[in-house]
Amino acid sequence: MKTDVLGAAARRGIFLSPDALDYIMSNPDPVAFTNTAIASLSSDKMFISRSDIEDCLAGDTPIFTSPGTDVPRNKRQTDIEVLNGSDVTGNSTCEGDITDFTSYFRSRYDILSRIVSRRRDFGMSISIAKAMNLDRDVRVIGMVYDVNITKNGHIILTLEDAESNCKVFISKDSPLAGETFVSDEVIGIAGKPNGRRDLLIANEIFRPDVPRMNRWEASDSVSSVAFLSDVHVGSYTFLEDRWKRMVSWLKENAYKTDLNYIVFPGDVVDGIGIFPGQEEELRINDIYEQYEKLAEYLKDIPDHIKMVVHPGNHDAVRLAEPQPALGTMFTKTFDSNIMMVGNPVTLKIEDRVIQTYHGKSIDDWIAGVQKLTYDDPMGVMREMLRRRHLAPIYGQRTALAPEKKDYLAMETLPDLFVSGHIHGAGAGEYNGVKIINASTWQSQTEYQKMHNFNPEPAIMPVVHLGTGEINMRSFMD
Repeated sequence: MKTDVLGAAARRGIFLSPDALDYIMSNPDPVAFTNTAIASLSSDKMFISRSDIEDCLAGDTPIFTSPGTDVPRNKRQTDIEVLNGSDVTGNSTCEGDITDFTSYFRSRYDILSRIVSRRRDFGMSISIAKAMNLDRDVRVIGMVYDVNITKNGHIILTLEDAESNCKVFISKDSPLAGETFVSDEVIGIAGKPNGRRDLLIANEIFRPDVPRMNRWEASDSVSSVAFLSDVHVGSYTFLEDRWKRMVSWLKENAYKTDLNYIVFPGDVVDGIGIFPGQEEELRINDIYEQYEKLAEYLKDIPDHIKMVVHPGNHDAVRLAEPQPALGTMFTKTFDSNIMMVGNPVTLKIEDRVIQTYHGKSIDDWIAGVQKLTYDDPMGVMREMLRRRHLAPIYGQRTALAPEKKDYLAMETLPDLFVSGHIHGAGAGEYNGVKIINASTWQSQTEYQKMHNFNPEPAIMPVVHLGTGEINMRSFMD
């Protein structure tokens, strides 16, 4: 145990004096005591004495108690913000005319082409029009307008930039033949025009992607963040008993384990009129009452936890993405401790960048890309990260609002990427980015039974913001 304490201090660049170590070891939970004490100490302290720890004691309610034992105060000053420009709430201007669509796709192209251009292995690009007039190797960046397979099995892409377009040829015998392309993604191409200047023969493909050398760098944060997606309050299949079991666990453990944040990635209520016959599956058939009931449930969560709620396709906002935050007409009974944000949104929590998205476009990815399935949401999310876009395919099941900015482009590289929607649960990693699909609090619905889909409910992913460790905590047992 003493080794664990010294290790916890060393990871934060802190050295304990012998009297400080003895004082810590007298506590019933020395490691947790150490983490809490360090969080309360001045950030410029390196050598810690017993008196330094005693100075942290300010008479607050102890986190761990035993007769005669003092406990350091954790100030619980939450550090959370919405990254500038990542939330459409209050910034929606689209009217659906042709200029809006032009601005929308130009924004996507500009954001993602900059990311491709910054790749160390890409080099200098030129416009498609100029490239197609040269008799040498060239590099261009464009948006995929169309994907066709010839009768001989070759791939023909139609690629366009801001000025013109060209056909890109990928031979079935090329190492690139195994690549998957989707409409409206932005890619870089290295290749050479053919003799007739009507085809660009591709040699390499460059996507915005996550750099291979990207890694989760450990920090001195002791906090954790949990994710509770697809709660679906109002449905007969809402798992109220499992929810209460989870809340009881939070009341007993959240404070002492520094679980200081919870994010709700959409579909917090079941909604009204979302699909035909939904009224037969509703316990609460008034949308206002659904949100009032949710507010009651959230009041039971410990007060020190900062909560963030954003909508999904079942919530009372526009269906087209990006979605603005829930309006005050639905949230007036919610505690002030709850942040209401749009979908998607990029959060910064104790210096960790978290991309959270409900995940409606997962339906389009699975319908449009043969290798992707509902059984593997991590695979879909990796494809999003490769393209640095949450919903590139326009005109499918996911309605996209043509805002002047494309809020679904992942302009800022996240440390953690979270989605929900499909009621699965999973955790993984892609080039250093932690990936989570955040379960559900609804049992199998009639619709899911018809499609033989078995959800993975009542699992709460918890991520340590310092180490990146993910704990998928189940409340089904």
